[in-house]
Amino acid sequence: MNWTILTSFLFFTGVVGLLSWYKSRKNRFSTLNGFFFADRSLGFLLVGGGLLFTNINTATIIGENELAYTHNMSVMAWGMTSVLAMLLVSEFLMPMYLKLGISTTPDYLTARYGAGIGKLVSCIFLVSYIINLLPSVLYSGAVAFNGLFHFSDVWKTDHWTTIWILIWIMGTIGCLYSLLGGLKAISTSDTLLGFGIFAGGLLLPFLGLRYLGEGNMMQGLHILLNNHREHLNSIGTAADPIPFSTLFTGMLLVNLYYWGTEQYIVQQVLASRDLKSSQQGIAVACLGKLISPLLLNLPGLIAVHVFTHLDNTAEVFPKLDSLVSPPFIAGYIAAIVFGAALTTFNAGLNSSSTLFILNIYKPWTEKRGRTASEKHLIRTARLFEIMICLLAMFIAPFIIFVKNGFYTYVQMVNGFFNVPIFTIMFIGLVTKRVPAKAAATGLAFFIITYALTQTVFDLHIHFLHILAILFVITCGLMLFIGKLFPMAEPYQLQINTLVDIKPWKNRHIYSCILLLIMVLMFIVFSPLVLAK
Repeated sequence: MNWTILTSFLFFTGVVGLLSWYKSRKNRFSTLNGFFFADRSLGFLLVGGGLLFTNINTATIIGENELAYTHNMSVMAWGMTSVLAMLLVSEFLMPMYLKLGISTTPDYLTARYGAGIGKLVSCIFLVSYIINLLPSVLYSGAVAFNGLFHFSDVWKTDHWTTIWILIWIMGTIGCLYSLLGGLKAISTSDTLLGFGIFAGGLLLPFLGLRYLGEGNMMQGLHILLNNHREHLNSIGTAADPIPFSTLFTGMLLVNLYYWGTEQYIVQQVLASRDLKSSQQGIAVACLGKLISPLLLNLPGLIAVHVFTHLDNTAEVFPKLDSLVSPPFIAGYIAAIVFGAALTTFNAGLNSSSTLFILNIYKPWTEKRGRTASEKHLIRTARLFEIMICLLAMFIAPFIIFVKNGFYTYVQMVNGFFNVPIFTIMFIGLVTKRVPAKAAATGLAFFIITYALTQTVFDLHIHFLHILAILFVITCGLMLFIGKLFPMAEPYQLQINTLVDIKPWKNRHIYSCILLLIMVLMFIVFSPLVLAK
């Protein structure tokens, strides 16, 4: 083990931890609003940093670089199309959420369809976090750290055992951070690490290109742009993990769900001090997504020219970092990767306890005629976080056995949960009389049918296209049920504004600029320009 790398890693991790503690030290979590929503006081930088770095985690850093190495730049579509989805959410969904004064996205579904649907969706969220989000973040973090620090060699253990140990170390640290810091500490560390990822996103490609050019960065860039040019293509074919056609079908739906419905993402925005701050924060996150290929994809492209063969392609990012970076910088980038794992893990834990306490446990106690104190609810939330953390740490090591690439696996499993929820949300938004039975039927039909297409029947259709097809069919099914059994009274929004809902005046100008850059990114990384 290189002790300089380890020292540098501990130094930068410690700095972020101390600054996060300092900014949140005055928080006394006597209320749920303080623990879950930072008293709805976050400015646009904290909102934007929280959104960006909760999204950019070890799963995306490891997974996207792996696919850029094994295939091409088509994987960048996940991040680029997020810009359009975020801007739509900023314009249409966030104003409604803040007008309603909701605490969780199932709160809207409860208001629209009734308490039963709200609880059902809360349970689906929790299952998704426990079996997919939290384990995948821990697993990818463990893979990254074993690649960076070679713990298998240091501890004289096999790869399987090493992954178990690292997962439990990271899970324990993440759980403690979430329990002690709440959302304010998570958002602060997200913002600090957001600045760090931009610096690291510039450093690692620079060092990689200099290594590739044998000390001359421009020579390295020449090699990157002229050799293996097929890897520079973002216009995916049917043979790639992300065919270009999927951008207009299932990927758009997945991104709309993720940025507009996913609790651990939306919770970052619900904690903003006003609508203007939330919309500005989303614009900051959009800018970050446009820059993110520097860290998420470019190292994988450089690795194509450095490593002719890797036994475990998931280790392409950490292996490149440890090879081309001086020890001090390697430790800094390791700290970014560690922070990326913990911030998403912490946000997932915090949002899980938010869903459980506000949508399941608190209504249950009230139904039994008891009024739980805020202190009791916070204690219960912390116990729940410990429980799901343990479950996630037990599940995470088994991701090592998945096929077809780690990142593709994560996105495919997400399909069981994300678009079904977005579908009933969408119908709830565009109609007023579709009843709860239509939402319940739609959820069951979508999840069961999608499961059959992924586990029993091989339709030879990309899973993102299948999600889009099922979205259309499920919408039709729900509308049909709504026609047969309409609600007696149409749904009406119940306004309960907790913050100022005056929108950001210049948002449309910045939105156009961001969308233009998004389109240009696809043009540059295409056979029209770089991938000739």
